[in-house]
Amino acid sequence: MPSNNPTSVSAVVGNRLRFRRGRGASGIAKALVMPAVLAAFATYLVYGIVTMKVPPAAAFPGPQFFPGLIATGLYVFAVVLGIGAVRALADSPVTDAADSDERSVGVDWRSFAWVVGSFLVFAFLLGILGWIIAAALLFAGIARGFGHARWLFALLVGVTISSLTYIAFDMGLGLSLPSGILGWSF
Repeated sequence: MPSNNPTSVSAVVGNRLRFRRGRGASGIAKALVMPAVLAAFATYLVYGIVTMKVPPAAAFPGPQFFPGLIATGLYVFAVVLGIGAVRALADSPVTDAADSDERSVGVDWRSFAWVVGSFLVFAFLLGILGWIIAAALLFAGIARGFGHARWLFALLVGVTISSLTYIAFDMGLGLSLPSGILGWSF
């Protein structure tokens, strides 16, 4: 049975996928959402760069250099994605999907909710739960969003990876990650 999850292997191997989108204004709006988000975030970065207080003695590359590179890259990606979206809408085939080897897919909102929800839980609970527990929950939630059914195994892998990351940052780099409830008793 083929999966309705467009990220699963069974959905993409051997088939060309085309995301469903409407025609006219709604199709253009859907296609230009991501370029608009990238451009808005780049503008936010540029505003932060311009309003940043930099000491006059700061050497090159100063604190504005790398955010400037990231903002430039985001603007470039926004333009490239915008041009690609408009071209795809203009060149969209009028042929029937049954005639071509492409398969039209939509967004799997359940998987999307698992991934976004996992990131939100991670962001809000990182200070309370600490890196090891929050990152393990993030890993398990995203694995669930991508279709992994064995949540206990995903949680165990998440705890292992987050623990190794914690040790690498703490011992290897000398940087501390939030320890949360695991560090309260020490």
